[in-house]
Amino acid sequence: MVGGLPVQRNFPFEYKAPFSPIDVLEEYTRPARFKQGGQLITRPALSDTEYRTYPEIGTLEAFNSDGLRSLLYTLPHIPNMREKTLRYPKHVEYIKVLKASGFFDAQPIVVDGQAIRPIDFTAKILFEDWKLQAEEAEFTLMEIDIKGHLNNGQRQHIRYMVLDRYDVATQTSSMARTTGYTACAAVEAYFEGLVPEVGILPPEYLGRHEACCQFVLSYLAERGIHYEKTVVKAPAV
Repeated sequence: MVGGLPVQRNFPFEYKAPFSPIDVLEEYTRPARFKQGGQLITRPALSDTEYRTYPEIGTLEAFNSDGLRSLLYTLPHIPNMREKTLRYPKHVEYIKVLKASGFFDAQPIVVDGQAIRPIDFTAKILFEDWKLQAEEAEFTLMEIDIKGHLNNGQRQHIRYMVLDRYDVATQTSSMARTTGYTACAAVEAYFEGLVPEVGILPPEYLGRHEACCQFVLSYLAERGIHYEKTVVKAPAV
């Protein structure tokens, strides 16, 4: 579960894009892939919505999005994996109205003799509404739930949480902090000799090495980005 959202909620979308709106729209149009029972499943974007409640933030809406990418193939031993995007409640409903009305279509239409793709028109309109203003307060929230069995057969449920906010002192958005600093940490880990592989590597390969993983987490913690780990008590059987 992951999302970047503005603190100030403005009708109707209650959303601001920390990057290009056309890229955000792909989260609403690209089919979502996930693993279930060891099988690759494809569902429409925006499907399987559910509500999640978080301390300090309140209730958010989660929906299927195609965020697993290489994880679907680099972690074949995990039979169940799913990624969902977080937004304020009702956001999905408004987006579905636009989608059903053809505003995300890629096939050009002719308007007053000019050919235009509806999705380009939509992105242009939404850019003004979704543009994240300088020094605008926002936050990034990510929840990672891992459920499985230890080598001794004991069930375990581990949860990682990170909530990062706009840094007033450096005037840096939380999305820039959580993504940019992570990329910088990976580069430094490589130059520290903590990444033994060479070539084009998906980022999860860094997690194979304890020293590399801890280096990245420490690098982020030094910059105020803290992943809180909780061992959730398993229900009695």
